[in-house]
Amino acid sequence: MTGASEYLREALAIAHRAAETQLGAIEVAASLVVDALSDGHRFWVFGTGHSHLIAEELYGRAGGLADVRAVLEPGLMLHEGLTKSSLLERLPGLADVLLEINDIAAGDVVLIASNSGRNAVPVEFALGVRARGAHVIALTSLAHSTAVTSRAPGGQRLFETADVVIDNCGIPGDALIAVDTTPERTGATSTLVGALLVQALTVEIVSRLEKPTILRSLNA
Repeated sequence: MTGASEYLREALAIAHRAAETQLGAIEVAASLVVDALSDGHRFWVFGTGHSHLIAEELYGRAGGLADVRAVLEPGLMLHEGLTKSSLLERLPGLADVLLEINDIAAGDVVLIASNSGRNAVPVEFALGVRARGAHVIALTSLAHSTAVTSRAPGGQRLFETADVVIDNCGIPGDALIAVDTTPERTGATSTLVGALLVQALTVEIVSRLEKPTILRSLNA
């Protein structure tokens, strides 16, 4: 039987696989962030397209760290148009502009989310971060990224630029369920599993910090 029940079963299986296999990467990533914050450096988050939702999941979130800086470029999000966002995230050189206006410095840590990890902006952003002496945590789908070529001029994919890679364990193309009425699959998993993984990362970071500052819901 296809439909919601199949999606829930299969999506939860991916989430369970990510939880089982990615704990080690989360712990390494948490160590980078804790060391950075403890030494007076900063924790940044960035994503393009739907992956910007992962950045927002960590930014200004109830129960989250107060000291998170998000790079939220409107043209790379979705509210200004799907085509515009898709074209801009493929644009070489745009990452250099974002790095120019965001003062990422040596010792900082930057989490970059990109499901495919193939487009120019997230890849070049990661390379620019590393060139500044900061660390990169990549949240990506290794199955998808290893199945495609890079659109970045240097030919790298995001996972090839990072200090730590957290795999969302999604399938190539992201959408999970095949149905009879269309040749396209439906039911993406990258956002729900990505959110689960970065919340786990947050809890790990908070549990290790000596005096974390945590946001409380304004509606509580």
